[in-house]
Amino acid sequence: MRNPQLNAQGELTHLLTLEGLPADVIGAILDTAAQFVSIGEREVKKVPLLRGKAVFNLFFENSTRTRTTFEIAAKRLSADVINLNIGVSSTSKGETLLDTIDNLVAMDADVFVVRHAQSGAPHLIAEHLASLGRSHVHVVNAGDGRHAHPTQGLLDLYTIRHYKQDFHGLTVAIVGDVLHSRVARSLIHGLTALGTPEVRVIGPRTLLPTAAETLGVRVFHDMRDGLRGCDAVVMLRLQSERMNGALLPSAGEYFKHYGLTQEKLALARPDAIVMHPGPMNRGVEIDSPVADGERSVILPQVTFGIAVRMAVMSIVAGAR
Repeated sequence: MRNPQLNAQGELTHLLTLEGLPADVIGAILDTAAQFVSIGEREVKKVPLLRGKAVFNLFFENSTRTRTTFEIAAKRLSADVINLNIGVSSTSKGETLLDTIDNLVAMDADVFVVRHAQSGAPHLIAEHLASLGRSHVHVVNAGDGRHAHPTQGLLDLYTIRHYKQDFHGLTVAIVGDVLHSRVARSLIHGLTALGTPEVRVIGPRTLLPTAAETLGVRVFHDMRDGLRGCDAVVMLRLQSERMNGALLPSAGEYFKHYGLTQEKLALARPDAIVMHPGPMNRGVEIDSPVADGERSVILPQVTFGIAVRMAVMSIVAGAR
């Protein structure tokens, strides 16, 4: 079966997940993002690639950081941007998700950036658009349930490539609440697609997926063992809003065993980078001296995120 994100020519028309996406497609997104980073360094803030296109940010779930970076990215591409807080508007009045999409398509939408608490919502929208013959309307997944957050995965991949040049020979550790993290899933799929020889997940049994090894990772429950020799350490936020029941004894106990301190980071390679998708819980997932230290690339991740989202939207909307 053809990947639903690709057209018959193998070109990206939606970005729904990194799972199953060919390495050359992922690489093309990263290469395009690099061009936008270079543009930013030359202080050229705006390009006309999406002039006349309408980008609708449909956030059924709150996320100021992600929505803002998508908005900045679309505006830098010269698109018309419409932000809709769907959670307190049409759906609260009884309108279905697909009814909302139909109405917005009638308003000449070109790109939907969708964030939804239910896994699979962006896929459903893409399938619905295909059934209507609306191949000119594109869907970008900005996070769905526990399933995927592909643009965050891509900006993490970009960050690693920026500092380490390529993925061959690297050992990458992903630490913390992997069970509830759509970011972790997207990053794992991207790293394995690009040939990273060793991807590790580190965390307590209660916060790791059952049979996590099937994702192509090595599992560690002892953080010190898992960090030894790593080239990149990706810390995850505790997704307390998605947890059912008490999965941890206390925040203090979690930090003792799985919080990143300078002492634990010393077990990684001397040039290892530290990443975090944000927002950080200082003193729970990561110690402030590490978050603000010279090996932290957390703020550059945010900057790269704008370029990556520019790349994705320009590619899916047909601008090269």
